[in-house]
Formats: sequence, C-alpha cells, structure tokens
Amino acid sequence: MPDISQIKNTEPGLATLLNTKLFVSENLNGEEKDESESEESTPGEDTANTTPQLPLPDVPAGSISDIKDLFQGPEDQYGRAQWLDKYPEDAEEAAETEETAKYAFIARKTKCFTGRKKFDVHSIIVNSPSVKRVLGDIFQDYPNLSCSIDRLVFDAPFEPFMHHWTDFLEAIESEDNPKTKEHLELLHKILEEELKDEIQALDDFIAYRVISFDKLWILFLPGCTVISPQRGAPHALKLSSGEYSSDGSGPFYFLRMSSIGWSGTSFGRSGPANCSVRIYGFKGTRGVEDLTACPLSYYPDKDLITETLVQRGARYEKLCGYHFKTYEGLALALDGKGNQTPMNVSGRVILDTESFNRHNPSEAEHYGRRLEADEFERLEVPRRNSKKTDEISREDFALRQETPNVILTAKGHLFCQSLQPGCSLKHKKWMLFFVDFVKEIVWNENAFDKLVLPENTKDLLLSFVESQVENKDTFDDVIQGKGKGIIMLLSGPPGVGKTLTAESVAETMRIPLYMMGAGDLGIDPDEVEETLQNILQMVTKWNAILLLDECDVFLEARTTSDLERNKLVSIFLRTLEYYEGILFLTTNRVSNMDPAFQSRIHVSMEYSNLTAESRRQIWHNFLSLSREKHEVTDADLDYLSRLDLNGRQIKNVLKTSFLLSMRKKAPLKRDHIDIVLAIEGRRPDN
Repeated sequence: MPDISQIKNTEPGLATLLNTKLFVSENLNGEEKDESESEESTPGEDTANTTPQLPLPDVPAGSISDIKDLFQGPEDQYGRAQWLDKYPEDAEEAAETEETAKYAFIARKTKCFTGRKKFDVHSIIVNSPSVKRVLGDIFQDYPNLSCSIDRLVFDAPFEPFMHHWTDFLEAIESEDNPKTKEHLELLHKILEEELKDEIQALDDFIAYRVISFDKLWILFLPGCTVISPQRGAPHALKLSSGEYSSDGSGPFYFLRMSSIGWSGTSFGRSGPANCSVRIYGFKGTRGVEDLTACPLSYYPDKDLITETLVQRGARYEKLCGYHFKTYEGLALALDGKGNQTPMNVSGRVILDTESFNRHNPSEAEHYGRRLEADEFERLEVPRRNSKKTDEISREDFALRQETPNVILTAKGHLFCQSLQPGCSLKHKKWMLFFVDFVKEIVWNENAFDKLVLPENTKDLLLSFVESQVENKDTFDDVIQGKGKGIIMLLSGPPGVGKTLTAESVAETMRIPLYMMGAGDLGIDPDEVEETLQNILQMVTKWNAILLLDECDVFLEARTTSDLERNKLVSIFLRTLEYYEGILFLTTNRVSNMDPAFQSRIHVSMEYSNLTAESRRQIWHNFLSLSREKHEVTDADLDYLSRLDLNGRQIKNVLKTSFLLSMRKKAPLKRDHIDIVLAIEGRRPDN
C-alpha cells in the first residue's frame, strides 16, 4: 500500500482536523493509487473572483439573476471573522474527492493531547457498500441512524459500535464474502485501537459488574429499557438519549426517558423530559445495583422485576377512566405549586384522570406521543346503535370510554406508570394514588337497616335516590337541563342522624358521597360560585351524592341590610337550579328559610329529638358494630335509653368506655359506662 500519510485534510468546517488517513483494500483497477498525485480542477470551480469586477447596474435590490458568494475571512484574537467577497488566497483543495471515495473507509484524525498517542480518530466515513449492508443489519433498531445513506459518517466516541460491540464481532465472524470480511476486519482494527479503553471497561463490567462514571454511556443503549425509582416506586422506562452535563452539584449523566400513561382520553407515551434521571459523578467504580438507573438487561433480578411491573401495568390499565375504590397507603398530595407531598390516606377515593386534568391543568401529565406497534392491540368493538358484541363486552366498552378499541400488551404494561390521579373523598383533595394500594370497597350491607327512621320514611328516601340514579334523564324542565336534580333538606337538632341518613343512602346505593361544609365554599361570592360549580360538575359526572352540611348561611331569608350574604344566597339558588345530581342539605335552623328555597326542595324531613326507643336502638347498634367484647345486658340498655343523649354523644360515650375496658383488660361492662357518664355529667352537654 502506498504512503498516504501526507494527505492533508483541509475540508471547510473541519479546520481543527490535522491529519486524514485513507484505508483501501482495492481500487477499481485492482491497483493502489498514490494519493500524493495532483488532481485537476473540478468543473464548476469558482473562478469569477480572478477576473476584474465590473460595477453593478443601478437596479432595485434583489433584481440581479445570479448568486453572490461570500467567504469567511481570518479570525481575530477574539475568534471573530468577517465575511469577504474575495476568494481566500490560502484556501486549499478539499481532501475528500472522487478519488478518496474509492477507499472503503476514510478515517479523519485530530491531535491527541493526552500523551498516550499522536492522534485521536475524530470520525470515520464508510464508503464500502457491503459494509453498509452489514452495519444496516446490526444497527437496524438503533434510533436516528440509517446506514443506507450515501455519506455514512460515524463520529467519536462511536456509540453505536460500543452499544453493539458483541453483535459487530459476531457479524465479522459469520461473514462469508471474503471481500466484505476483509473490509469489516479493517474497520474492526481501527475501532479496536481507538476504543480499547471502552472495550476494557465493558469487559470489566461484564466480569465484575462495576463501571466508572466516564464510561456510563456504554451501558445505556438508546431505546433500551431502564429500571429506575420514580416517586418512590420502581419503573421501567424507555431510554431516548443520554448525555453528560453538570450543575451546581457537580457533573452528571442525564438520561431522557419516557413511560406509558393514560391522558384521560387515550393511552400515550410521555415526553422524554417527564421521566429524566440524573446519575451524579462518582470516583472510582460503582456497582450496577447502586446506580439510580440501570438497564433492564443488566438488572440483578431481571425476570422478577419484569413480572412485577407487567402485573402492576395491567392493574394500571384497569383503573383508567372513572372508578370508585377504597385506598390504604401512601399517596402524593398536590399543593398547586408543583410540589408533591407524601401523606397516608385511608378511605374512599375517586380515580378520574379526565376530571383531575381539567381541575389541575398545571399538574396534568401529558402523554401525546404514540405507542409503538408491539405495545398495544386493537379490538373490534360494538359501534353506536349496533348490537354486535362478539369481540368485547359492553362493560369493557364502557370502561375504555373514548378509546375502547385499544388495549395494552404485556410490553405496554411494562412501561406503565404506577400512579393514578384522583380525589380523596375524606380529605377532599386531588392526589396521585399508587395503584398497588387501591382496593375494592367492602360495602356495609346493613347500613340502611341500622338507620333509626320510620320504615316509610326510609322507603321514600330510597325511591327518590334510585329514580335519580337510574332514570335521571326521564324528566326535564321547560328549559333543557334545568331542574333535573333531586334536593332533600334534613333539619333538626344535632346528633339525630341527619348526616348518617345521607351516608346510609350512599352506602346502600353503592355510590360516592361527597361531604362538605359551608366553610369549604368560602365567603367571597365569586369564589363560592366557582367552587360550587366545580363541585357540582364533579359529583354529577361521578353520579355521586353531595352532602352540604350545616348550610344555614345559604338557606336563611335575604334581607335589605346584608347585601353580601344576599349575593351568596342568590348564587346558591341559581347554581342549584341546573344541578342534575342528588343533594342533601342539613341544617339546625329551618324556621327562617328563604322562600325561594321552598320551591326547589323536593323532600324536606324534620328530625325531632330522639325517643327512648330510638336511643336504645342506637346503643344497641354501636355495641353490635364493635369488635371488642362486651357484657351489656338488655336491662342495661333499658336504663341507658332513658338518658337524654343524642346519637353523637352515645357514640362518644361508648368509644371512651371501650378504651377504659381495654385499659383494664376486661370486656365492656355497665360499670365502665357509668364511670364515663359520671365524667360526662361534669361538663356541659354538646
């Protein structure tokens, strides 16, 4: 092979390249060519600047039908350069020509300043068609890389080769064509010399499962699956890209990744920035299990974590849409400023991504990117007004809502999020709930039977609620959408069962109960209207019962002296007119009700003070519901029923009495209750 070391790379834009080395296995004539031979000027070379410039005619701007070339001039001490209209005298011919393109590869080199070698390989240009074909098979799934283009360039540090180094070696070994194999071995020779440190780091990782910070990029193949903890739970994320960067805490390797989630209307993949991970710099080497992100292929318990995440993803998919569930565990509460605070939650919850996104637009996760073909399947579903249901049940059709023809595969489940957004009915807060802690509701089948009310009154209540839940669209006002709700007013002294009535009805109907007080709405008229409209919109969608407790401020008659309260009453009246759900109002004072409310209330129930028989039933109900043992007799109940206590006071007395009996490690007896009653007798009645 001739000496080609004297060829100098002077390609524009690569002024820092000091040496170009050309590799050749054989030229077209079967003979080697001396690259030092001079070449003729190529047709079309700019010679216009060697002739005298004639003055331009006096014409409007943009009128001359020609192209004017400008050339970058020399840089000053600050690295600045001007654009000149003269051809630079020191400009040299381009190093890459038709002759150099005959070589299988072109290796462009720069000076090495580490002292270990003279030059570093800046980039490699692949000209060999057969090598392009082989590399196309090796890198067919590598993102943003096509080996079929005419000018195929690989830049240092040659990530595709390191990420598929084993595949590259196997391709060389299995190649049958002698000429192609010769070209591949030639490419392997220069890459092996240039990447010897990286290859050694990969060998050490395979042998000892440790890696240094500067070689982290070797492990993270773009498009691979990465396991990383996200908001307290392990996640499988798809890697988009990785790069080294730094901040005030020091250098780090930045991973841009994505996951699969439910947007409220469809499944999609999140943007890479939503699931980013930073691996901060460390000295020496570190085990793969100690990293904040690890490729699934290197994860210690790969099969176990895959199975666990696929099962969790299947639960995530089932909880998309609207669901009424119970929850026990840690959840993430939102403060409106982008902060997520962990808190323990116990009780009924509503999972509803669409409503969450509408009321919390700044907190909404965006899943706008399309899923890959192997992450979902399409199902035939019954069309509207069609009776065809052979492929999917109507229950699944309703569950999947606006995207019923898409279900996730096991691979799609692997990348699913672990959190579903929703509302805690107990805390009246929007939160993010871990799907692992979501459970089915255990309903109290005897809740309505335990309610101390006349049977005909209970039948009337249930009939109203059932008709509204099942047939709310059968009756409408003259104005469409007006007056379609059911409003029930429960009035009476404290502790007689007003709130319990609404709770028992909701439990029996197995629908949510959203409880709130007048103080939750605020006092500013605009704030009250906005809050009330949002709440009524939510509970209507959820087919829930709304309980507005102690709402006297909204029910009292308007006066000419208190204009601000008049506004509140007017807003309340106008908003309820278009409410389509079930509303329970409770109050201790009903004598001064505004006349406008009387025409809007469908059922008004007044609770009187408890009778002895009612109190006895309440004592009995609370004792039977307790898990602790007791020795309270019927005679004791007869005595206790004569005490002038309301339902809430009876519950408090029994709760305190049970605590006392547990302290004494004995079943609850009448003596324990008498002790508590004696204490109660020394404080004012509530």
